Amino acid sequence: MGTRASKLALAQTGTVAAALEAAGATVEIVKVSTPGDRSSAPIAEIGVGVFTSALREALLSGQIDVAVHSYKDLPTAPQDGLSLAGVPQREDPRDALCARDGLTLGELPPGSRIGTGAPRRTAQLKALGLGLEIVPIRGNIDTRLGKVTSGELDAVVLARAGLSRLDKLAVVTETLDPIQMLPAPAQGALAVECRADDVDVEHLLHSTVDDPTTRAAVAAERSMLAALEAGCSAPVGALAEVVEDLDENGSVVERISLRGTAAVTSESGAVEMLRASGVADIGDAEKLGRMVADELLDLGAGAVRPGT
Repeated sequence: MGTRASKLALAQTGTVAAALEAAGATVEIVKVSTPGDRSSAPIAEIGVGVFTSALREALLSGQIDVAVHSYKDLPTAPQDGLSLAGVPQREDPRDALCARDGLTLGELPPGSRIGTGAPRRTAQLKALGLGLEIVPIRGNIDTRLGKVTSGELDAVVLARAGLSRLDKLAVVTETLDPIQMLPAPAQGALAVECRADDVDVEHLLHSTVDDPTTRAAVAAERSMLAALEAGCSAPVGALAEVVEDLDENGSVVERISLRGTAAVTSESGAVEMLRASGVADIGDAEKLGRMVADELLDLGAGAVRPGT
């Protein structure tokens, strides 16, 4: 089972390995170095797939049999020869603020320095109009948190899921409501891939770690992202949820709701967040994603491109 060597990647892979071992499989974890791990440049500059390409190459070459990814790092286009065999149950997808002195976002004074490496978070923070200074950062969770502890920054915004997987939720001073900040498409979800012709492993993964509800929600979010022609570093947020509803006969059915946002920056530098939403039957998750993307495009999101 291949994984990046970071603490977070190893923790994520460990949960998948434990599930497979509980099902009777023998698992060896192989650490794979990726271009994203070897570069300190902003993700928007080095491109989509920098954390996943080396894992996929190791999988296709037979060096490993299973690859575990943070789903939001995967390019939206499918990879020939590979199967997305498992999408485990998702962690909390929301963003989390980790600030000095236990402060919340609304309590940080104007001019406070907030660190994030995501254009999506940068755009949404600016759109809140709180007068915060957004500082671009990279590095692992400990490195980013250290910038707050040292006083270099007043706060950082991180994925709550990563903090949870590393047992660091105690540092969270506020979990950000999606009304304020929609997470990245597929945030908090894992993607477990194998070779498409390895039917035994594919069956094992699907029967052991796949969660249909998470798969449907993430499919809607990623479909929206793909329809906007935006990479995973673009200022696009999405969150889908599977909810129970009543059909015309009064029977309980599952439907999927999706909220999406895209940032558009004017010539003056002002950031406007375009928002759209929709609901569909759970079997129409990808169609729903395209519908919400079309609505965003109609609102003016056509200029959204990676790195903008």
